[in-house]
Amino acid sequence: MNSSVNGSRVLVLNSGSSSVKYQLLDMADGSRLASGIVERIGEGPVADHSAALKQVAEELAGQGLGLDSPALAAVGHRVVHGGTRFTEPTLITDEVVEEIEKLVPLAPLHNPANITGIKVARDLRPDLPQVAVFDTAFHATMPESAARYAVHRETADRYGVRRYGFHGTSHAYVSRATAALLGRDLAEVNTIVLHLGNGASASAVRGGVCVDTSMGLTPLEGLVMGTRSGDLDPAAIFHLARVGGMSVDEIDTLLNKRSGLLGLCGDNDMREIGRRMGEGDPEAQLAFDVYIHRLRKYVGAYAAVLGRVDAIAFTAGVGENSAAVREAALRGLSVFGIEVDAVRNALRGSSTRLISTETSRVAVAVVPTDEELEIASQAYDLVTA
Repeated sequence: MNSSVNGSRVLVLNSGSSSVKYQLLDMADGSRLASGIVERIGEGPVADHSAALKQVAEELAGQGLGLDSPALAAVGHRVVHGGTRFTEPTLITDEVVEEIEKLVPLAPLHNPANITGIKVARDLRPDLPQVAVFDTAFHATMPESAARYAVHRETADRYGVRRYGFHGTSHAYVSRATAALLGRDLAEVNTIVLHLGNGASASAVRGGVCVDTSMGLTPLEGLVMGTRSGDLDPAAIFHLARVGGMSVDEIDTLLNKRSGLLGLCGDNDMREIGRRMGEGDPEAQLAFDVYIHRLRKYVGAYAAVLGRVDAIAFTAGVGENSAAVREAALRGLSVFGIEVDAVRNALRGSSTRLISTETSRVAVAVVPTDEELEIASQAYDLVTA
């Protein structure tokens, strides 16, 4: 252990535009000591992120877990976009903050709030090591053939137009947890990870290394999501502008906030869509079918990318809880060695578990994600290295 680090606790902060989520973990055993969220920043008593972080500090102090505790080894910050500059956990300095600020055009909704959280936390504990863990970092291992768009090279390089991928901490955690579930070395296991929440992404992970992912320059590309369209002919944007007279901002709002499941049937909650399907609602059925069709396409594509698939792992809210989505996504794929056990799949649970048949060549797993533990682990490993 680094001689300057005595504690084993890491405070994980996820600073959004109007909320701050936090968890305090003890890396000696991975236990959670505290967790919470401060919402509606900018309204009422929580005037800004400084007030929100002070409230977090007060809540922790009230539990005897104050930020001044010598047991606190580091603060780990979730940062959405690291561009090509940040491809691993990074100790935060003034220079690092300046570099993250330069990446704001790539993540204008997320990075500014992440930066504010970092600045306030550094003001509260300037003596404490603080680490940025980037959503994009896990996907930085993609080969250029996967990361490059077929766009004029100099233009793409000038404006940073390439596939970065997101949900990286989740994909990293889940691919490692899947190998552990199988009792195999991570370097030996090829996994397709399906992170299915309101935002959704898939990744092809070869021996613990990401070789392809569905989200791209932004989190809009790829799978059908709660409110995001996912893959779309780029010319649809020109069509909406020329024929529909829509502005860039209007199209941005349409594709990010009024599309996906919500745009198809008026609901972005898979539970409600399932209820409506049960009542014979054709719009809900179509939304589900479009969602599943896109998901199956990516499973097939990533099976081709990997060449050999050892496991498929479902995670996040929908992936962990919707047996119907898991069954439909993999139905009829026994030709690829993928067989889901209906009884195992139907069982609800909060633990990592296999839902494939005993004879399935490909293991199918449900793996509850733990992005906070992943961030804490990466931060702790860095400051104690």
